[in-house]
Amino acid sequence: MKQLLILGAGLVARPAVRYLLEKGGLQVVLADQMVDKAEAIIAGHANGRAVRMDAKDETLLARQITQSDIVVSLLPWTLHPVIARLCLAHGKHMITASYVKDEMQALDTPAREKGLIFLNEVGVDPGLDHMSAMQIIDAVRRDGGRIDSFFSYCGGLPALESNNNPLGYKFSWSPEGAMLAATNDGRYKEHGKVIEVPGDQLFKHYWLKSVPGAGVFEAYVNRDALPYLSIYGIDDAAGMYRGTLRNVGYCETWDFIKQLGLLNRKMMFNFDEVTPREVLANIVNCRGKDLRAGISKYLKIPEHSLTLKKLEWLGLLSDRKLKIGTASVFDMFAHTLKNRLVYDEGEMDLLVMHHEFEAIYPDQPRQRIQSTLIDCGIPGGDSSMSRTVGYPVGIAAGLVAEGKITQTGVLRPVHPQIYEPILAECRRLGICFKERRSDLDADERSYWGD
Repeated sequence: MKQLLILGAGLVARPAVRYLLEKGGLQVVLADQMVDKAEAIIAGHANGRAVRMDAKDETLLARQITQSDIVVSLLPWTLHPVIARLCLAHGKHMITASYVKDEMQALDTPAREKGLIFLNEVGVDPGLDHMSAMQIIDAVRRDGGRIDSFFSYCGGLPALESNNNPLGYKFSWSPEGAMLAATNDGRYKEHGKVIEVPGDQLFKHYWLKSVPGAGVFEAYVNRDALPYLSIYGIDDAAGMYRGTLRNVGYCETWDFIKQLGLLNRKMMFNFDEVTPREVLANIVNCRGKDLRAGISKYLKIPEHSLTLKKLEWLGLLSDRKLKIGTASVFDMFAHTLKNRLVYDEGEMDLLVMHHEFEAIYPDQPRQRIQSTLIDCGIPGGDSSMSRTVGYPVGIAAGLVAEGKITQTGVLRPVHPQIYEPILAECRRLGICFKERRSDLDADERSYWGD
């Protein structure tokens, strides 16, 4: 019986673990620093075992890896290079839901030489986005056509009935990742022209996007989309975009948050003694004066603006001490988001993924192809984010265990051998894309609007 080592019992672990346990024929070891979390997920299953482990303890990590056949890392991507090197040294397959970074890509040749599978980007975004895209791209090719543009959007949001805060957003994971991503540069291609979006302009460069069956959202660019022209095999396409969806008002708010310096990792305070109000007063240089007026002047916005009301709702104008010791402004803001933008018991999240292709066929009109996934969390059960990340990871691990993936090296799920069975099993589990096709007139080409 193959043994799988799953590292991390966090928010997306349960669906992956339970899927593999219920699949049968596998031993699942779930490792986490907080062993009680792992035990709750294993829930006494005969083929499961929870172990206490700090992944930063390389000796203990190596011992667990040597006892396993496949390692699934649900830990932060920063730990993956160490885990991957240990998997390489001990001849173990590895699966992650994280982007392929340079350190991981560098292991491609040695992994192939050892016949190992290092499958990455097999969550939701990245993951289901690649798989659903490649399924359509390959179908267009089989029909003799080619993709001329591909715009892809994805967002994890509160479901409508749980969207009950003025920022229109809640975190189903640690907010630090989203805060760091708020400074990323972006790049995409539209009508054959490459568009560069500097990090300081990220939330100024957005547009409204209507998604069938879901509503209207703001869309802003998600990192560099251009490498995916090659990854998807559509190098000659005139358009390529990967975007993040958020509720209306998000981009303006986060642009002001950045301008206000709330992502500053160098400015330090003792938050046992200093209040958020005093920190903001220090930033806008209005100590002893009207803070609202000071922020208004600093950001060049009206005192009655919604941004000021959002900052107040978050508690950033409060005189209450946070009692988190010496920390950066970034840490203060992360602490605030963790306590204010959270899902309460029974609340649901929403996952929206939307693809728009323009395909060209010989002797046929240009065609628009739309593919949309709208998935809600289960009240009192798993969130949509945990299901749409956890299930693909679990399915992929099962395929590797059964020897159904024969390609080796550092992989993404862009090959039919990988994406077809994962998408089919996701459909069985209720995670389904809806496809629409329509012909386009010559003057109807537009990648931005509807």
